[in-house]
Amino acid sequence: MTLGETWLGCYREIWMGDFEFRQMAGDKPEPHCMVASEYITGRTVRLWSDELLSMPSPPFSIGDDVLFVAYLASAELNCFRVLGWSMPQRILDLYAEFRNYTNGYKLHDGNSLLGALLYFGLSGIGAVEKTSMRDLAIRGSPFTEQEKKDLMIYCENDVIALRQLLTAMLPYLEPQALLRGRYMSAVSSMEMTGVPIDTTTYQRLSEHREAIRKKLVECNNSQYNVYDGLTFKLDRFEEWVEREGLAWTRLDSGRLKTDDDTFKLMSASCPDVSRLRELRKMLSKLKTLNLTIGKDGRNRCMLSPFGTITGRNTPSTTGFIFGLSKALRCLIKPTKGQAISYQDYAQQEFAIAAVLSKDEAMIAAYEAGDAYLMSGKQLGIISPDGTKESHKRERNQVKLCTLGAQYGMGSVSLALQLGEPEIVGQQLLQLHRETYPKFWKWSKETSSLGLLGESLSTVFGWRHHYDPRVPQNPCSLINFPVQSTGAEILRLACSLATEQGIMVCCPIHDAVLIEAPVELIDAMSDRMQEYLTEASRIVLDGFELRSDTEIVRYPDRFVDEDGVETWDEIMKLLDEIETEEAFLNRNCL
Repeated sequence: MTLGETWLGCYREIWMGDFEFRQMAGDKPEPHCMVASEYITGRTVRLWSDELLSMPSPPFSIGDDVLFVAYLASAELNCFRVLGWSMPQRILDLYAEFRNYTNGYKLHDGNSLLGALLYFGLSGIGAVEKTSMRDLAIRGSPFTEQEKKDLMIYCENDVIALRQLLTAMLPYLEPQALLRGRYMSAVSSMEMTGVPIDTTTYQRLSEHREAIRKKLVECNNSQYNVYDGLTFKLDRFEEWVEREGLAWTRLDSGRLKTDDDTFKLMSASCPDVSRLRELRKMLSKLKTLNLTIGKDGRNRCMLSPFGTITGRNTPSTTGFIFGLSKALRCLIKPTKGQAISYQDYAQQEFAIAAVLSKDEAMIAAYEAGDAYLMSGKQLGIISPDGTKESHKRERNQVKLCTLGAQYGMGSVSLALQLGEPEIVGQQLLQLHRETYPKFWKWSKETSSLGLLGESLSTVFGWRHHYDPRVPQNPCSLINFPVQSTGAEILRLACSLATEQGIMVCCPIHDAVLIEAPVELIDAMSDRMQEYLTEASRIVLDGFELRSDTEIVRYPDRFVDEDGVETWDEIMKLLDEIETEEAFLNRNCL
């Protein structure tokens, strides 16, 4: 008997469920029908929307002795919430488990339910029929009797597919799967809560976005001269790079690299590059400003959990407010009587790397309060009495070096970030190796294991598998344990918080945004901080991560300090555009 069969045998019942529903962008789902089937007995229930709406609870038990199985369970759990049903106590999400089982492998058919079935040699509903039924569900009521029948059959076919997939995956399931299923309930809570948006300002921006884009270029291009109208010109950019004396990375063809990662890399050492990067992102985002905002003024989108190799979420970069430029995050604004709190782990990646590598010097640097400042003192480039203010440049160099080391960065790339000759990058990395030998030993061993074909795994079993058909990047292998552990910590923190009734609007990499009435926000922030700490303590075997808190009360708006200057400029331009428009309208009349 496999481990999966053993622990599944602990449950009195195992229910597999699927909903068909309609969901407009930004709004909550409207369930059409549900089919659920018990794995052991085969008992099946089929319910249409009017029956579902009349039920105060699911048509099956959801206690801790019953397992609920779904594929991308957050979608089904969203329907639970819309219907006012309580959440299942035990959830197995075969999407998360299939992602974990194949993480790192080259898949020909993707991660959909059909893709998972094909991977195990099982048959599923055809893509054409699936598209047709999805279009029918999206269209919504009224349905003919035949359409109702077809939609119910389609829904049941997915449940039959779930049964097949569960049987195929039983040998590979582990008890940690319940932690990932537990997180899908938190995902559902966050997706249904959403982020409060200043819809009035959003509509103004949306209506005048082309005029704003033109004015942004007019106001900023004199400094860079890299735009012709709204078109970024590579030849002009090359001239600017040469004028500024920047050592910019190039493609094999010799052309300058202009992807956002390169701009981010160069921004670390050059404020002008940072401003140009923000301008490029702003022009791009305003071109297709397409936040998914519901009728209640809240930004909702699929959080797409477990979307990356490291298990992090991958929400839409256009539909999700935190996928936009930092300036546009100022659109986040609590409603009257409400407040929001942004809480993020302080220097999380440094601390995780220190704990996983068991490097006492790194741990001591983190526990000193400012890991990068203390690290600079340990490396000998900041004096013992130095402060963040007195040694800002040196601290930034240490930060870039430390994070670079955790990503497997070489001396050339580090020197580019520092804006210094390569020798400076070499010297810093050498100092880092000498100061933190246990970290470097652990880092090398981790990379070697991955390159030799060994699977890498987190405490709770999120894995990176070796596939000889996929080129292995040593830097990614080095980075996997830190990033995947960080993802694991945040997943647990979100689960703890949502289960205790905290309104978590969304997760953001290593942070969360929560909401509460103004009079409760301080208490809720304190509780959220406790859950952030508890999650780190559980995952890191007793080690506690610090977190920072920023509270915003109505009528104030959320502000990202890296984007507020651009936001203020946009608001000024918007006022000018609307004033000009009003003047022209009056004259026309």
